Order: sequence, then C-alpha cells, then structure tokens
Amino acid sequence: MTCRVNGRTFDREPAPGQCLRTFLRELGHFGVKKGCDAGDCGACTVWLDGEPVHSCITPAFRASGREVTTIEGLGRPGAPHPMQRQFEDAPGFQCGFCTAGMIMTSATFTEEQKADLPRALKGNLCRCTGYRAIEDAVKGVRAVETAAPGKAVGTSVGAPAGHDVVTGHAEFTMDTHIDGLLHLKVLHSPHAHARILSVDKSAALAVPGVHRVYTWQDVPRKRFTTAIHTDHLVDPDDTFVLDDIVRFAGQRVAAVLADTVGAAEEGCRRLAVEYEVLPAVFDPEEAMADGAPQLHGAHDPFIRDPVRNILLELHSHIGDVDTGFAQADVIHEGTYFSPRVQHAHLETHGSIAWMEDGRLNVRTSSQSPSIAKVKLEYLFALRPDQIRVFCKRVGGAFGGKQEVLTEDLVALATLDTGRPTCFEYTREEEFTTASPRHPMTLTVKLGAKADGTLTAFQVRNVSNTGAYGNHGGETLYAGGAAVMIYRCPNKRYDAYSVYTNTVPSGALRGYGMTQPAFAVESAMDELARALHLDPLELRRRNIVRPGEPLVALHDGPDDVVFTEDGLAKCIDLVGDALTRTADQPPPGPEWLLGTGVASSLHETAPPTEHLSEAWVTLGDDLVYELAVGTPEFGEGTSTAHVQIAASQLRTTPSRIRLVQSDTDRNGFDTGAFASAGLSVAGNAVLRAAGAVRDRILEFAAAHTGVHVVLCSMDDDGVVCGDRRVSLAELVAVARARGIRFTAARKAYGSPRSVTSNTQGFRVAVHRVTGEIRILYSVQAADVGVVINPAQVRGQVEGGVAQGIGFALTENHHLDDNGVMTNPSLRNYRIPTYADVPRTEVLLAGSADSVGPLHAKGMAECCINPVAPALANAVHDATGVRYRALPLTPERIYGRLQAQQSVSAGRTP
Repeated sequence: MTCRVNGRTFDREPAPGQCLRTFLRELGHFGVKKGCDAGDCGACTVWLDGEPVHSCITPAFRASGREVTTIEGLGRPGAPHPMQRQFEDAPGFQCGFCTAGMIMTSATFTEEQKADLPRALKGNLCRCTGYRAIEDAVKGVRAVETAAPGKAVGTSVGAPAGHDVVTGHAEFTMDTHIDGLLHLKVLHSPHAHARILSVDKSAALAVPGVHRVYTWQDVPRKRFTTAIHTDHLVDPDDTFVLDDIVRFAGQRVAAVLADTVGAAEEGCRRLAVEYEVLPAVFDPEEAMADGAPQLHGAHDPFIRDPVRNILLELHSHIGDVDTGFAQADVIHEGTYFSPRVQHAHLETHGSIAWMEDGRLNVRTSSQSPSIAKVKLEYLFALRPDQIRVFCKRVGGAFGGKQEVLTEDLVALATLDTGRPTCFEYTREEEFTTASPRHPMTLTVKLGAKADGTLTAFQVRNVSNTGAYGNHGGETLYAGGAAVMIYRCPNKRYDAYSVYTNTVPSGALRGYGMTQPAFAVESAMDELARALHLDPLELRRRNIVRPGEPLVALHDGPDDVVFTEDGLAKCIDLVGDALTRTADQPPPGPEWLLGTGVASSLHETAPPTEHLSEAWVTLGDDLVYELAVGTPEFGEGTSTAHVQIAASQLRTTPSRIRLVQSDTDRNGFDTGAFASAGLSVAGNAVLRAAGAVRDRILEFAAAHTGVHVVLCSMDDDGVVCGDRRVSLAELVAVARARGIRFTAARKAYGSPRSVTSNTQGFRVAVHRVTGEIRILYSVQAADVGVVINPAQVRGQVEGGVAQGIGFALTENHHLDDNGVMTNPSLRNYRIPTYADVPRTEVLLAGSADSVGPLHAKGMAECCINPVAPALANAVHDATGVRYRALPLTPERIYGRLQAQQSVSAGRTP
C-alpha cells in the first residue's frame, strides 16, 4: 500500500493483521509508543488525516492513501508545534513515555474541549504526573525557568531531555533498529503449583522462523534473586532462570526464540508440556498453618521456616506492651488489609542484547544497570570486561524495574546464538508475572491515656511475598517506619514474610511502608475518636521530635540523623489548610462530607548498602561532562544532578552534558530507588563538581599568580583578583601541560536522615451509591532545600495520584486457581484525568543535614499517607470504618446500606 507519513511517501505492504503502531515503528517512527496494545492508554496516538487515533487498534491497511502524522512530524526542526512547546514549558511530563500520545491528542483540541479535559483526555493515561501538569501544558501555563549562572538550585529549570521528549526523539529502551534481531517469547504456567515432567519441543521447532526453545534443562542451574540491591545477601537466592517447578500461575516454563514475535508466540502455543499438578496455597495465614503445601524445599538455606513457608520473621520489642496496655485508659485494636497493586508504568519491561567486538551488550529498562550487570556476570560466568549494560530513557518504574526480569533471557539467547535478541513484556505479562506491591494484613493494637499519650503500640504484620522472596525481607523491615513515627515506651513488632503460590511481590513506591502506614494511621484515627480528640492533635502529642530516639525494631544505635521537626510543620500546614477551606459545600443533599488526615516518616536512603560514583570533566568544547550511573525514569534526578553540578561550577545547566546509566561510561551506581537518586548520587555529583571547581581555581591561581582565595568561578571563566581568565585559555594552557580538569567522587547511603509528609482530604460520599468524590487534597512535605520547585510539586502530585489509585480502584483479582482475572489497564483501572484532583502542595521549609545542598528526595515517600487519609475521610463522612482497600463504590455501598438498615431497626 502507499501512504504518507510526516509528509514522506512510503510504498510498503503491512503484514496480515498488522496494526498501525508496529507498522509505523518499523518505518522508524519510534515516537509512537506501546503501552497496552488494547486502545486503553493512548501512548500510541497518531493522526490519520488530521484526526487522532490509537494506532495499536487501528489496522495498518487503513492508512492506505492517507496522511499519517506522528509526534516527529507534528512540528519542524527548530520550530516545534505550539503544543509541544507548551508541554516542554509546563513541564507536562515526568518519565515522558505517555507524552507523545498526550500531545497528539491535545494538539487537536478545540477551546470547548480544553474546557472539559476530563472528557477530552479520557483516552490518554499518565502514571507519573497526577495530570495537573498536563492540564497546565494544554492550557499554556508555563513553569520552566531560566537559571542564571550559579543560581540553578531553587529554580524550576527544565529537564535536560525535555525538548527530545516533546518532539518524540527521546530514546526509550525499544526505540532502536538492529539488523538480524530475533524475538523471544515465554510460555507461562497455567498452574499455580506444578512439577514439569516433560517438554516436547518438536512442534515448536517446526514453526517457520523458530530458532531455539529453552527449558530449565538449557539454562545455568544457578540460584539467584531477581531483586536489585548492592548487597544481594539481603534477598534470598530462591530463583532460577527457568525451573522444573512452577510456583505461580504465570511463571516461565519455556522461552522460544524466533525471527518474529508472531513466530515465537506460535512456537509457545505448540509446546507440549506435561505437568504434575501440586497442591497450592494462596493465603499467607493458611500457608503458615500445619499441613500447608510447601513451596520450597527444607534444604534451601535462605528460608527461615520452610515447613511453614516463612521466608523471614521479625520479633522485636521495646519495653513491655502488656504493662503499657494495663496503664491505658483507652485501647483500640483493628486489622487492616492492603491488596496487591501493580506499578502500571506505561513502558513495559524489556531488554535487547547483542554481541559487539566479542562483548555482550544489554540495553534494558532498569533502575540499576550496574547491579543488573553484576547479576548477568554471575549467571553466565562473564568477566566484568565481557559485558556492558545500559539504559536509555526509562518509561516509568516506581520500583517495578528494581528487578532483573528480562535481561537474563536475552543474554542467554544472544550468548547461545550470537544473534541480537529482544524480549518485551506485554501488558498482560506485566500484570501476571512482574512483581507487584506486597499484600499485607496488619493488626494494630494501641493503648493511650485519656490525654492521648500512647502507652503501648503493638503491630502484627503478615506479608504475602508470593512464590519467591525478592524484596520480601527488606519490605518487612521497612514497615518499621510506621511504628517509628510515634513516641511510645512500649512497642512490639511481629512480622512474617510468607511464601504463597501467587505472583512474586516486589518493590513499589513506598517500599513496605505504604501498607503499614495505612494500618497505623487508620488505627490512630480510630484511637483519636475513641479519646474524643482531634486526629491531628493526637498526632501532635505523640510524634517523635528531634533528639528523641527513632525506635521501631530495636533501640540500638543506627546511622539515621534526625535533626529537624519537619513532621510537626507538615501537620500544622495541613491543619491550617483544612481549616482555611472548611466552607466547601457538598455536591448535593445526598452527599455526606468528611475530612481525613494521615502522616508518614521515611528514611532518605535504604538501610542496606547504597553507593554511587560521579565523574565531572571540563571538555575541550568548554562543556562540563557529568557522568553518573543513575537512570532517569521520571523521578527527576537527572535535572537535579545537572542543577547541583551547575551550582558548584557557577555555570548554567545548558553547559552541563549528562552521560548516565551506562556501565561502560559511568562508575558503579546502586540505582535510583529509596530516594537515593538524590540523596546518594546527588552527593556524589556535588563532590565531583566541587572537586573540579577547586582544581580549576587552583590552576587559575597558579597561572595568574593570584592567591586562590581571591579567585572565583563565573559562567565561562575565572576571576582572579582584578583579572578575568577565560576557561578557553585555562583549558588550552592545561592541555599543553598534559593536565585535565576532571574528578571522580563517591558517596554512600550513610548517614541517613528522615523526611515526612502529611496528607489531608475533604471528600463527599454519596449515601446511596457509595461514590467517593475528592473535594480537596493537600499534602505538606518536608523536602529540605528545594532543588527544583516544579519537580518537587510534580513528584508529590504524582505520588498522591498513585496513592488515590491504591486507595480507591486498584486491585489484583485472583480466581480460585490463583490466576489474575483482570490483567489489562481497562479492567485493572488506574486513575484517569477525571479521577485525580489538583493537590495543594505545601513545603515545610526545612534543611536536611546529610542531603546534597541540604535537599531531601521526595519521589517515594509522598505516597505513604494518601490511602489512610482517604480512608479516614470516608469514615468521617459515613461513620463506617473501612479497614480493607480498595474503597470501591460497591464496598462503600454495601456497608452503608447495612448501617442504614441497622439504624432503621431492620435486619441487614
């Protein structure tokens, strides 16, 4: 067929049944993204004769004789479309994976559509921003600022890749073409627990284009963990690349390598697998009971109690809780449940591997290429110089890419065949095989005096780690932060990470603290009502204060520095905001109004070892090259790193060239998670840039004969007393002497500090249908010194939006056989534009003691207080306490009707 794409004519026949998205990408238009393949997310939006369409559900043949416009053709080089400029200036993106589709849709809007964005943007999803920034972009609100030399910190400068993101030229993992690329697809287990007796490959290998079929017998028999931490010993080595025992529905059974995705999928369908189905257990309490099916053998040394399926258990206490409860005037006890939740980053997991000069290259979507490299070295017995792992821009992560889920199979296939290999998850595979948030059931028992003083604090936490223990232990430890937040002389924490025959749980924004925060903050609200105290006042009376010990799992020494009363400031800011907006009316007579609050405390780096190395070099082109291993996936660390370097070098961000997330071009970096992208890597950048600045000043002082204390940097030179020397002159002189202005510095995740957040909501609940409307949302955040105001606001808004999904709509539904029944964005239901209110973001005005330039990371902790604040607001409105998430209308409706029946004297 013949069609025109961005003004260029193509004469090419699509494959039978091919969609327009894959057809356009084969032509090199990589701005057209894959997020769902079902018309749900809008990341693939293009214009067909000027009308926006979802190209993943548009047959390619429909482009015949028509004009197709992609994001790359929306503007001209050097002259972007006005909507592209507006998205760059807002900025209307974070990771940027959805941005092309957002722009292609928004650029067609009439003024009437701009006035009704909930309807106009219903076909486009964003997981990062919280949508306020997208609304600002559509309406032309500008937030990006230009920084003066040396004044980058505290300024809302744009992201280094901003222009490439909005024009469709930013490269994500799969945005490349490699000749001879083979495609890998996986056959997944239909059973929750089974032994593989045999795999007949013959029919699969007979499919034209199929090259290999890999089973457990064809891969290295080495135990490892898919979880990413510098110290791999904190996670259990309980996983194989492929295994002869499957422990959840969806686990890999075999991998088929073929010329095309279609051939690989057909090969998977033709595999004949004989299983011995084994007993399965899905509930962690049942898994710990006597006689439950055992998932892992008793010989496995990493399991605390294999007979009871317990990966790890914690038992700690300070003081005596029995004495504390005896001293209490009021005791509250409740059990709270947080469900399994998926990251739903729009870029699915994926990796590409190839051989080059005898070395394995792996291009991947990861939060830590450095540790992914280490794992691949171990699995395939490679020397460090035999492998390179790197990322381009990563399309969202939220902890989901703190795993090795695709890199091992592409490495296996490429090392075996010598051919380049690609493995890209489908959206269904994301839901059924990637690692979601741990479901947790927490029983919280609190005792308090009549004045609200806590006397006893007891928590029992049962965490469902799923079939494998990646992150199961570390998230259990992390939950102690919810206990740490309140002062109490008697505390007890009992926690269990339990294996079940469900998809392995993993890291997700909040990392083991979101679920305990829901339980503890809901319990504190219930205790406040029992004491007839204002919930904020109860918190004020019991929160830890600087100088007091942060006691959770033990009362021994640690490396946490607690010097500022940021939490108290956050509580006061939210209290004042809720008072200021208290006159909001309900939407109508059938609506009940309620207000809820919750707080959280978060350590600014993980307790496990975390390190980063940064390199800064002044090049011959007078641009500073900053090399740091932290990937960028929307958390904004790249922008912050550039700002930190520019501030140290007294220059502008435009003169910093960033090289990142490439093990060939960067030093070791544990990765971007647990806020360490700012707190650890940011400190490495600060030190490296400072070292180069000092080296330049010392050289300039020697060159001019002026004492170094009289020398200072400016944008492109050094002022030495009364004389100014250009950097060009200094670089030329230094080069002639064989001197380079370069430095490398390392930073470690110790000491750590704490940050805090308080969330407030005012909601309306429909007394008949159970519908919840958020009328007002406010979060106060203890962020330290603000590196980039627009980015801080965006991170908080995105965290609140994700927390709203966690609280109201998102849930894995499993059938009786452990199979997920809603593995699509349409049925899983992440928040859309219409679901997310604008959140007022208030900053506590603090200064951190250990972070770079006194800043704290904010990408992770902002989600923690959202769900409990919403649950508390719903209780305030209805008088009904909901202790299990999500708060779907049918759950609200059922309890409301039961309450009304009881009130009316009827049997519910």
